Amino acid sequence: MNSLSDVDCQACGACCSFSADWPRFSTESDDALDLLPPRFVAADETGMRCSGSRCDALSGRVGFETSCLVYEIRPVVCRECVPGDDACLMARAAFGLTLPQQILG
Repeated sequence: MNSLSDVDCQACGACCSFSADWPRFSTESDDALDLLPPRFVAADETGMRCSGSRCDALSGRVGFETSCLVYEIRPVVCRECVPGDDACLMARAAFGLTLPQQILG
């Protein structure tokens, strides 16, 4: 592992557990949103359903092993999340997850 793009999201999950405000729908079509299981959509239909700050579609333990239960049909905001970007680093810091020393230099 030697670049921020090598950050393993499946060993993290912090971005999906950091804020209930993040997994919001923006440019999704109605057809795309209809593919999401209703149990993962917020009651007001503006984004993903969260329990506290954690997206309900996140499975596993943050910082160890996680996966998205709707990965193939996840919303645009989730698709645009970039490993190692400012939002990623802020979420990781909130959980005390540091980057591997090889990346930090």
